[in-house]
Amino acid sequence: MTDRRDTFAEHLARAATGVLERFPAGLRPEIYALSFRIWRVDGDERRPYVAIGYNTETQYAAERRPEDPGEARWNYACWLLDGFETLGSVPEDPVGSALHQEEARAAGLWFEDPDEEGDGGGGFDDDDDEIDVKSDLLRSHFYDTCVGLARTLHAEGHIERLLGRPLPVVVFDMDCPGWEVEATEAANPPGLVREFLAWQRAQVVT
Repeated sequence: MTDRRDTFAEHLARAATGVLERFPAGLRPEIYALSFRIWRVDGDERRPYVAIGYNTETQYAAERRPEDPGEARWNYACWLLDGFETLGSVPEDPVGSALHQEEARAAGLWFEDPDEEGDGGGGFDDDDDEIDVKSDLLRSHFYDTCVGLARTLHAEGHIERLLGRPLPVVVFDMDCPGWEVEATEAANPPGLVREFLAWQRAQVVT
């Protein structure tokens, strides 16, 4: 009897735990938040990925401004963003790529780009309503998967076990500013994101 194959979400949870294990030991006491930066290869919703990283107290101190210290602490534009491992439909994660495509096909969300097998050109036909709808659904599906990934890492105790304490996971997509508030609130236990939410909501009021 063969072992059951992981789902895409299960693969991400297993792989993300490995990413956390590889965070530099010397930096771990400085980390105050984890980051899930969502993006897509070549803007293609069929090829989404999440870069799993962190921000540190040193980075916060370097970016902090007296008039608004919360910006440096909770605005991802001020954070460390480069050099982190990526998971999802990227060459660096071949297992995740295959599972993501299989899952999307099974859900009826996959589509073929007619340009890919023709002249080798890329890009979608912006007038193709079906592609637009499926692209939106693929994005929403990956968003939900990443929020679920953060919840799983919390629920199974991996963040606390590997980093020594519970830490908030800030989930964001630079192509969808503002969504990080909803996503981060959904991804974490309430107490962990109280400070994050307070600063974010204050920006809306002001």
